[in-house]
Amino acid sequence: MKRVPRTCGCFVALALTVLSTNCSRAGESEWVSLFDGTTLSGWTKGGSQDSNWEVKDGSLVGTGRSSMLYSPKTYKNFRLRAELKINDHGNSGVYFRCPVPDGDFSKGYEAQVDSTHSDPIRTGSLYTFVHIYDQIVPPDTWFTYEIEVVTKEYRGDVIPHIKVSINGKLLYEFLDHGNTWKEGHFAFQQHDPGSRVEIRKVEVQELP
Repeated sequence: MKRVPRTCGCFVALALTVLSTNCSRAGESEWVSLFDGTTLSGWTKGGSQDSNWEVKDGSLVGTGRSSMLYSPKTYKNFRLRAELKINDHGNSGVYFRCPVPDGDFSKGYEAQVDSTHSDPIRTGSLYTFVHIYDQIVPPDTWFTYEIEVVTKEYRGDVIPHIKVSINGKLLYEFLDHGNTWKEGHFAFQQHDPGSRVEIRKVEVQELP
């Protein structure tokens, strides 16, 4: 969850469409891993010093008070793929295009991670833009988030096109006519002391 003003946009429903991302298309870069499975190398924590990020059994694990874990570099157009899970009543988020790698509730887009938290906005949502209230993934269950972001022309405007998929199925494509966030870091959120988020794979493919 985060607190940002709502901006207008266009939402295109593409439910239950399979998104194939196994092979790179012409002109696209290869997939690059951002987590080595053993260390926090390159990642930066922002927010409460009472929060904790560590590597356990090959996974990034966030616990404690609110904080963010930021990627070392920024991205504009990309596909991001992450395998993660959230505990029962837990809350987290996969952030992208975060302009500044600092703070416990970052600026930037947020793909919500929430199966049973008191916040009713569930996993699969693009927070403040596209909200899903049905449970797609049960708590304590590994799933794959895939997010594709490309800024391109649409009816005379150059705007971000954001596709959100879970376990290979495309949920929707959102066109942000507000052009809210231009470029930035990836980040994982540790939301509150009752939450525990685990991430075991993070990889990115940069796009033209």
